[in-house]
Amino acid sequence: MPAMSSKYLLVGLGNPGLKYRKTRHNVGWIVIDRLAKQMGSRFKKGRGPYEITEISIDNNSVILIKPLTFMNNSGQAVAEVVNYYNIELSRLLVILDEIELSLGRLRLRAQGSSGGHNGLGSIIQHLNTKMFARLRIGIGTEFAKKDMTKFVLSNFTRNEQKELDIIIDQAVDAVRSFIADGVDKAMNTINSL
Repeated sequence: MPAMSSKYLLVGLGNPGLKYRKTRHNVGWIVIDRLAKQMGSRFKKGRGPYEITEISIDNNSVILIKPLTFMNNSGQAVAEVVNYYNIELSRLLVILDEIELSLGRLRLRAQGSSGGHNGLGSIIQHLNTKMFARLRIGIGTEFAKKDMTKFVLSNFTRNEQKELDIIIDQAVDAVRSFIADGVDKAMNTINSL
């Protein structure tokens, strides 16, 4: 059996296509894009249904991916990358939107259920475990339950856009803390904000 890789894997969840690019559901992609841009890195087509780039954070090799499978099938791309690079699941962080958190609230967890998020559920199913970290980013809770799909696929409002840059920067800082400090210390810092 090959040795586990020392690389980290950061997964930004979202949907491919221009019409989804700035939607609430794509906040995971937005965070990953911001981090790659800060590091001067560009995504390229991966070996499977994902875009990929590799960066270094605090002397750690970090793979960033954006699944191209659409949200509900994200697990296919994530499992391919985890298996190909032999990623240790304690070094996996999934970044996603969360409708149960007010806009801009961040929640980091070391493990857990999908919480009803289909993209996260797909990853849990394909990896056959809930034992990996996830960073949930609040996208707002102001919607009627019957309009949830419409809400997550909508763009942020003009007023929300003003806050979004700060929120994305905070999420990027949270990702960096996960890598530099480990999940427990990062959770203590991020979840107390």
